[in-house]
Amino acid sequence: MKSFEELGLSEDTLRVLKRKGYEEPTPIQARTIPVILAGIKDVVGQAQTGTGKTAAFGLPMIELLRENSGSVQALVLTPTRELAVQVAEEINSLKGKKKMTIVPIYGGQSIEMQLKTLKKGVDIVVGTPGRIIDHLKRRALNLENISHLVLDEADEMLNMGFIDEVREILEKTAAGKRTMLFSATMPKEIMRIAEKYMSAYELIGVQKGDLTVSQTDQIYFEVSEADKFEALSRIIDIEDAFYGLIFCRTKLDVDAVANRLIDRGYDADALHGDLSQGQREKILGKFKKRKVNILVATDVAARGIDVQDLTHVINYALPQDPESYVHRIGRTGRAGKEGTAITFITPGEYRKLQYIRKEAKTDIRKAKLPNVKDVIDTKKQRIKAEFAEIIRSRPAETYLEMARELLEENDAVETLAAILQHSFHEELDAKSYTEIEDATVDFKGRSRLFVAKGKKDGLSPKKLADFIKDKCGIREDKIRQIQILEKFSFVTLPFHEAEMVLEHFRKTKKGRWPLITKAKEGRKS
Repeated sequence: MKSFEELGLSEDTLRVLKRKGYEEPTPIQARTIPVILAGIKDVVGQAQTGTGKTAAFGLPMIELLRENSGSVQALVLTPTRELAVQVAEEINSLKGKKKMTIVPIYGGQSIEMQLKTLKKGVDIVVGTPGRIIDHLKRRALNLENISHLVLDEADEMLNMGFIDEVREILEKTAAGKRTMLFSATMPKEIMRIAEKYMSAYELIGVQKGDLTVSQTDQIYFEVSEADKFEALSRIIDIEDAFYGLIFCRTKLDVDAVANRLIDRGYDADALHGDLSQGQREKILGKFKKRKVNILVATDVAARGIDVQDLTHVINYALPQDPESYVHRIGRTGRAGKEGTAITFITPGEYRKLQYIRKEAKTDIRKAKLPNVKDVIDTKKQRIKAEFAEIIRSRPAETYLEMARELLEENDAVETLAAILQHSFHEELDAKSYTEIEDATVDFKGRSRLFVAKGKKDGLSPKKLADFIKDKCGIREDKIRQIQILEKFSFVTLPFHEAEMVLEHFRKTKKGRWPLITKAKEGRKS
């Protein structure tokens, strides 16, 4: 494995990587960066999610592009808006002091705002095919002079039906540009694009390997947004020596969670993109030395953090995609020790969790949050163990003398109880915790399903309940709020069971519209 210093990167870029905590390149980075920097061949890279592809093409592009050119020098095409935002943020975090504008362009965002941004002048555009074509048609975007083009996750663009748009975009780009294509798989259609639109290219393959860390126990908890902080506190408190990273989606969320933890007496700190280099290094130093045992961070701010002994990674917010999930949890379970990756999901996020689980090819099991009694009992055992250790090492004479005086004047049990109350009152007060509603029984944690049959089809509440029980193996006590109307019906289930029902009817639809689907928001009965 080469070091970053051996790849031909500039001193400025090496300083950025050091500041971000990157210690050594991933295989795709080690093999791709020198080829792009050499400027001779195009690149076709076969690399899985979670292998560091963005830095593999982003770092050499930053090195090769001019500062503040006033026109678009590079285009990165991505299949989804989430990936466009993530890639743009990552390249921005790698550019260091280089004066360069990188923007994500995708559908769903204000097109007027995008037009204004493009008019001001942009160096790197990261966008989805549909929206890029919109701007080409409006003549707001000119790709005739770009020097670099990246097709990121090309197979996903093929799967999502964007291949014609990709071809149309390729036709409108400069003939002498460098092209980099990255794909997890290499179907014939992708290779045909490489053959037709790319010059002499180097095919770089990286062995798939495990996407996740085998030493990591992965679990998820169903909690409402309002209960997340309480759930986090219980998880921290029930552990003997919690040392972990907590991921939030935005800088505001990072500050809010970190401040609440500090207010509650935890040794916590926040890490996000608004911090200066000096602040970042100081915080990371404290975390590595365990002067702070909880670090709350955004994905981009935490990229490259290399800490060996983390006990936990907690996804306070569900990651945007499988790649982010893999990056996050990969920080636990190192050096032969088992770590724990915990993900909080709200009722509406179960389907997205299933997608992450499927794409990352990993098992994320459901668990039940510790209740208040469990947490208090654990703390009591911890206090007893600490007392036993102090007794074994024999307390200092000053305290022994004071203890004798107290016991001469007071009852022994009451004296010890008073000392415990004085020392641990706040820690052992069950009122410092609030109740967490069980998301599987709370209405907010349920899904309302639409059934395309009603009274005219001979359906009754019992028949519908029996039908769901029969077909999907759902227990009767989970089936609630059945409404049978003339032509259709509704039924409400906990969202885990609802997903089982939806999946069953998706598989058995046989070309027709599924019999049971998710009820549309606001659909009136």
